[in-house]
Amino acid sequence: MFSFHPVKVITTGEGGMALTNDPELARRIERLRTHGITREAGEMIGTADGPWYYQQLELGFNYRMTDLQAALGLSQIARLDEYVIRRHRLAARYDSALAELPVITPARSADAYSSLHLYPVQIDAAGAARGRRQVFEAMRAAGIGVNVHYIPVHLQPWYRRMGFAPGDFPVAERYYARTISLPIFPALDDADQDRVISALSAALA
Repeated sequence: MFSFHPVKVITTGEGGMALTNDPELARRIERLRTHGITREAGEMIGTADGPWYYQQLELGFNYRMTDLQAALGLSQIARLDEYVIRRHRLAARYDSALAELPVITPARSADAYSSLHLYPVQIDAAGAARGRRQVFEAMRAAGIGVNVHYIPVHLQPWYRRMGFAPGDFPVAERYYARTISLPIFPALDDADQDRVISALSAALA
């Protein structure tokens, strides 16, 4: 599954893409995205009334991507390598500039190549003078669009009603309590990134 949400590496404005190597599952997904409807005679029950005929075989959804959204996505695919290279350059600048600050920068595996959708840093509670919320609010007050990614799913009301509770996944909860995502996107220029770094340094002081 791939998300094409507006802040993702490739966007279509909203929506996403599902991939499978199972032809039967692929065909079912195609039906479900269009209200569960088929126009394929071989899938219908009984005979068609004419060439206009369709059948709703199951209850589906309106999950169709518009042509405009698809065109936007295709235009971005052509620039994907450029986008990811720029994200890596920005991440390398962050890595270097933040090395002396009381934050933990994102780990990256030597045998993988990330698209670097996010650049989350963990506030080092032992070394920082301020906690995550104070740093977050100071950054926002300085006009820096930081965010928090993500709230652990098991802490959401839907899952709490299923019996999940704080403490069930302590590593996820500890990460959530310490993490802030810094701006990273291809159009972020070096001067603006330097402003982010300066604001973070001041917020941690």
